[in-house]
Amino acid sequence: MKKKKNNFFEIIIFVAFIILIGSILAIFFWINDNHKNKEIEDEVKYIYQGEYINLESNYLVNPPFNELDKTWYYKDLPFVDVNILDLQKENSDTVGYISLEGTKISYPVVQTVDNEYYLNHTFDKSESKAGWIFVDFRNKLDELDYNTVIYGHRRTDESMFGSLKYVLESDWLNNLDNHIINFSTEKYNLIWQVFSVYTIAQEKYYIKTYFTNDDKYQEFLNTIKERSIYDFGTEVNTKDKIITLSTCQDELGINRVVLHAKLLKKMDK
Repeated sequence: MKKKKNNFFEIIIFVAFIILIGSILAIFFWINDNHKNKEIEDEVKYIYQGEYINLESNYLVNPPFNELDKTWYYKDLPFVDVNILDLQKENSDTVGYISLEGTKISYPVVQTVDNEYYLNHTFDKSESKAGWIFVDFRNKLDELDYNTVIYGHRRTDESMFGSLKYVLESDWLNNLDNHIINFSTEKYNLIWQVFSVYTIAQEKYYIKTYFTNDDKYQEFLNTIKERSIYDFGTEVNTKDKIITLSTCQDELGINRVVLHAKLLKKMDK
């Protein structure tokens, strides 16, 4: 009987040891991925040469009829221009540069033939669980689809889309200056105005990129706008193109943090 008890405790100790080693390795790889990505981020920011461009025309894509619509607050915003060709020398998959006010999101954006590769590869294409910020492979940035979808991991050090969680906080929501995305591509400089943020279980609905007719698109816009936890005071209609940012809300990856913004201003390069 005593021998059986000893065997049982030996097994418990062995299992605990294996778990401890596994945890140590997981922490080591997490720190290593963060360190690698930080080095790449610093290098990219050295290459990134964005500049503000002020134009006399307001360049509004779809001006609202309602004079109280919050869109008018942003009509004079300057464009942010980034030389994408310089970034493509480092990674030929680079299609743009995105930044979201009031967060730490300021990254080159990549795109490839699937939505898997950049889940575990960083900007220099080395393997990393941190991944990188990437556009849905279905999207065409030259033409701009109904819905341009961009993904990134929720990193606990707030890199990648780790700081997208800020958009759920009252301080971020109540500051009008935060509700803007700048997205510079090889062909355009684009400014987007946020109109909806929420959390939701993983689904395919909000990442739809194509609609067969205006009625279905307007139904989609109404649905994602009604989901918002905050009223942004702006309308969206079928003349609007939108952009969607998506990341995990938690470690389990069950729920998503989602942000939608409509195309506010567009400048050809």
